[in-house]
Amino acid sequence: MTLETLAKDIAASAKADVDAILKEAKAEAKQIINDAETKASGITDEANSRAEREASQISREVVASARQANQKAILIAKREAMDSTYAEIKEKLADPGFKGRASMLKSLMSKANKLASADFVIRPVEVDKKALSDLKGKRKVGESVEGLGGFILEAADSSVSYDMRFDTLLDSTWANSLSEVNKILFG
Repeated sequence: MTLETLAKDIAASAKADVDAILKEAKAEAKQIINDAETKASGITDEANSRAEREASQISREVVASARQANQKAILIAKREAMDSTYAEIKEKLADPGFKGRASMLKSLMSKANKLASADFVIRPVEVDKKALSDLKGKRKVGESVEGLGGFILEAADSSVSYDMRFDTLLDSTWANSLSEVNKILFG
């Protein structure tokens, strides 16, 4: 065998080895790329899934927050309507020209006659002093009291009193009728 043939054989063998190594390296590189792409796809899918879950959660939270804000606005509006209604009633009761004032005073005096004897003193709200002087019967009319209208019926010794002022009666009736008022105003 000549040196040239030996060199060709070595070169051919080396080329075959290099080709085999290159083929194996290319196959390994292809496998690494496939594995990386599979892993990247999994990571992408997981990230997309997590993003969708988070977006869905945020969406639910935003909707819940909006509903809560709407509920709060509705409650505030209802409260304002209730307060406005109450203030309007108080304003009407405070008006000396209120149409039902005389009949209310007569009704309260009738109730007072059933509650207490003639020795009780009538302490009127100033606006109703004259009308109550006409309705007092045998009772004395004492000093005026603060209020929208009506009177306080008080024992001569001040041991017992019945508050028949419009504002006191309104407060009591209002507190006991809130649910009915709410139904009337808001259905």
